[in-house]
Amino acid sequence: MSQAIDQEVVHTHSEAAADEIARRVDEERARLRAAAGLVQVQQQFKRPVERPFTGAERGKVTMLIGGMTWKHDNMFRAVFEGCGYKCEALPVPDVPAFQIGKEFGNNGQCNPTYFTVGCLVQYLQGLEKQGLSRQDIVDSYVFFTAGSCGPCRFGMYEAEYRFALENAGFGGFRVLLFQQDDGIKAASGEAGLKFTVDFGMGMLNAMNVGDTLNDIIYQIRPFEVQRGETDRAFEEAGETLTRMLRERPPFEIVERAPTWAKGYLKSHDKFMRFWNSWGKVYENLYGKAYLEALEACRARINEVEVDRTKVKPVVKITGEFWASITEGDGNFNMFRFLEREGAQVIVEPVATWVAYLLCQAKARALNNKEVKAYGEQLAWYDFSGRLKREMAYQAKVLGFTVGESMWAHFYHRVGEKLGGLAHRLVDQRELARMAEPFYHRFARGGEGHLEVGKNVYYTVHHKCHMVLALKPFGCMPSSQSDGVQSAVINKFKDMIFLPIETSGEGEVNAHSRVQMALGEAKAKAKSEFETVLVSTGKSLDDIREYAADHPELKRPFYHVPHRQGIAGTAAQFVLHVNDMMNSRAGTWKRSQARLATPTKVA
Repeated sequence: MSQAIDQEVVHTHSEAAADEIARRVDEERARLRAAAGLVQVQQQFKRPVERPFTGAERGKVTMLIGGMTWKHDNMFRAVFEGCGYKCEALPVPDVPAFQIGKEFGNNGQCNPTYFTVGCLVQYLQGLEKQGLSRQDIVDSYVFFTAGSCGPCRFGMYEAEYRFALENAGFGGFRVLLFQQDDGIKAASGEAGLKFTVDFGMGMLNAMNVGDTLNDIIYQIRPFEVQRGETDRAFEEAGETLTRMLRERPPFEIVERAPTWAKGYLKSHDKFMRFWNSWGKVYENLYGKAYLEALEACRARINEVEVDRTKVKPVVKITGEFWASITEGDGNFNMFRFLEREGAQVIVEPVATWVAYLLCQAKARALNNKEVKAYGEQLAWYDFSGRLKREMAYQAKVLGFTVGESMWAHFYHRVGEKLGGLAHRLVDQRELARMAEPFYHRFARGGEGHLEVGKNVYYTVHHKCHMVLALKPFGCMPSSQSDGVQSAVINKFKDMIFLPIETSGEGEVNAHSRVQMALGEAKAKAKSEFETVLVSTGKSLDDIREYAADHPELKRPFYHVPHRQGIAGTAAQFVLHVNDMMNSRAGTWKRSQARLATPTKVA
């Protein structure tokens, strides 16, 4: 027994010695790493807890919004104010705002971050100059913006905004995101920003109206006869729509219902809330105030006189979301520059991005179906399990299909109410199919396959003479797309494609590059127009004289049918007027022939 005890003591001493040796080795390794400067303190990052925006602050705190076109921002502001919030739209960011963003922000950020947070800091500094203290500004204002995640820097914007605000002396300023609850709900659960039916449907209308106005203004302004008339008309139209979104009374079923039904509705709360919600949806989409405002805007815009015989190259804008939408220094004022250089611009609506997300989600559901089927490994005789899985998949696909159809329907409906001039949304499946040989549809980041798909689509279908891709400097997803475009251009020899990286500097260089590419597009548009004009057998003076005798041809909402293979507006117009002239001449000849033919007497 004593021998067993001695063996146990020896074993214990051996373990202790081994532990001591391991400890000394670890200490020596730590000393050597510290001496070499290799010691790193690892700490798990945690998102800072945002001071909540509470329901009690709703009438006191002003929400700041911005980052899109002035049409969108004004519409969004009107919806916020119509729902009882105090709201201000930030001005369009300029170069001084960009410099402020670089001063207080991290190095290496892309210009949407610098421009946006710089514009916000610039606005807050302006409030401070007006006499408000920094604490009053932090307490009385919040910034409401979009948030996301993903492989590009867009997923870090929120943190960069807070970092720059802290450096600028506005620490604790609240930045609230669309997809988060932490900065929106109070600890008590009372939301400072409530996503009601009126708010949601109002935002849907604001988005569609903003997209449509932004689309048609670039189709009308290049052909206006009186300079500046288009801008004046759209400002008045925008005021009409924002006033409607702000002042329209919310639908309440108890107020609209007949007297005999009010008692029943009040005593059946769930029934009343259900039909009240559907009534709000109907009122926002088909209400008299909304439709009358759209009709008034259409009538005002249709007063602008246009001359569609002006030959202009059509330039399609693609690229990174922010750079291809903003209208200021963030993309070198590119849209106005193109118009000054004699081009017609086709901008991209925000609705295309939403349609892309819906289509991608539906495609991923199909992809995941096969993965889940492999993972579950159901027996061949388990028909119940297979049926259950198939029904769940079909329900999900049906939901996405209905969502896609409804989104497109409501967007196109606004375009039709505002004159029918806005471009229709391109079929996302066709864009994916055209991009597939060059760019896989499930490659994530930025615009995904859209940049490649749009370039091919608008070239193959002769929808434009040139494609211009705008993106921030160093934008990873767009740089990846630009690398693929070289293979696209090699296949489509007549394609004119130009990528431009934007920043706060380099405007002259960017404009110079655009001018060179635009020279090719102008030559392409002029050749197309001359070919079309010769084919009609008429002179340009003949076309203009006929248009002068028919005032409806000078109205912006007059429908000119699109001819396959023709991109230019002037060429399309010449072909249409030629058909009208030939049709009228044929009618006149037939009537003269009938008069010259003697009538037979029975």
